[in-house]
Amino acid sequence: KGSTGRHFGSRLVFAPDGTLFVTVGERGERERAQDPSVNRGQVIRINPDDGSIPKDNPFVGNKGFRPEIWSYGSRDGAREEIWSYGHRNPQSAALNPATQKLWTVEHGARGGDEVNIPEAGKNYGWPVISYGRHYWGGKIGEGTRKSGMEQPIHYWDPSIAPSGMAFYTGDRFPAWKGNLFVGALRGQLLARLELKGDKVV
Repeated sequence: KGSTGRHFGSRLVFAPDGTLFVTVGERGERERAQDPSVNRGQVIRINPDDGSIPKDNPFVGNKGFRPEIWSYGSRDGAREEIWSYGHRNPQSAALNPATQKLWTVEHGARGGDEVNIPEAGKNYGWPVISYGRHYWGGKIGEGTRKSGMEQPIHYWDPSIAPSGMAFYTGDRFPAWKGNLFVGALRGQLLARLELKGDKVV
């Protein structure tokens, strides 16, 4: 089942419309990332002033989804604050200044670190699909693809153990304008990704 003492994720990003994105790790309980009745392995979106749910969240009004937030442990319905789910451990989050879309970098298993652009209502697959393997070498889930589950726009194999991320917007290095920088714990390095639209090139 896993240990709940890890995979906290948790980054805060204020969107241009004033709402707040919060990334949440699955706390080492892999299967919970596919369980919409609890906040595990998700990106959630709330109004920051009072924690209420934006009316245009993807699951608002859907049968089985309920509006209460921060009441963990109840499994009688899914949660309207969910923006996207099926994440493992989103350690980084930032708005792409060119598009104002939310991007995340997810600390995956061995070989499964991912860059994602979480879209409303989408399932990012963990632990059903992954490019990583268990640390002892065993296979995770059903493979790398499944209908109804999103692909990362980039992944690392071997893993880099990502930490923070930032889009370069400065003027000192013009050739790097719009590039994505990702900190890496493994090897203590800084990765620079060149982008073309929503693709890593």
